[in-house]
Amino acid sequence: MNPVLAALRMQVREIGSPDPTVATGLDFDDLYEEHFDYVWRTARRLGAPASALDDVVQDAFVVVYRRLPQFDGSALRAWLFVIVRNVVRDVRRTLRRKPGHTPSESDELLALLADPKRGTPEDITASNESLRLVELLLEALSDEKREVLVLTEFDELSAPEIAEALKIPLNTVYSRLRAARADFAAAWERAETSARAGTRRDPRHGGSP
Repeated sequence: MNPVLAALRMQVREIGSPDPTVATGLDFDDLYEEHFDYVWRTARRLGAPASALDDVVQDAFVVVYRRLPQFDGSALRAWLFVIVRNVVRDVRRTLRRKPGHTPSESDELLALLADPKRGTPEDITASNESLRLVELLLEALSDEKREVLVLTEFDELSAPEIAEALKIPLNTVYSRLRAARADFAAAWERAETSARAGTRRDPRHGGSP
């Protein structure tokens, strides 16, 4: 067995959760192997700091293991997304309360924007560097806007599917998505301006790092 899976199973058994395979017929090991990359990418896109990413992913799968018996079998990725979102929110909230926490990564953002090979917003996902740029620019968004944008642009869910997954009104999905796209475009423009000027200003927030 994968040693990480073994560690997860041990952790859950210690708190008395039943094996979800018995209750649902869904194999947790298979789910972990098939969706680990998705959970990792989603955590990163939702703002999990690199230093806490491994813990976030492990905590998310512990929650998956515990909740699998209640899963109805539909919209698996949307179900996983909500679990990851909740774990990431808790981590980000905890970090924000810590004295001296400095989430700015503006130097890295400026370096990526200065790369002549990075392309334009239309082909922004063409390389690993561009994907990292997307992650950094997503920091310009509130949690609510970021979640809707990630589900739309990366998971390719429809607005009704997002409304169902996040338990929010359909009109709220549309309004958050419009605002998220506008904020992302504005962050891109600030980043472009900062890169051209060679400044150290954090273009995601329109202020100093």
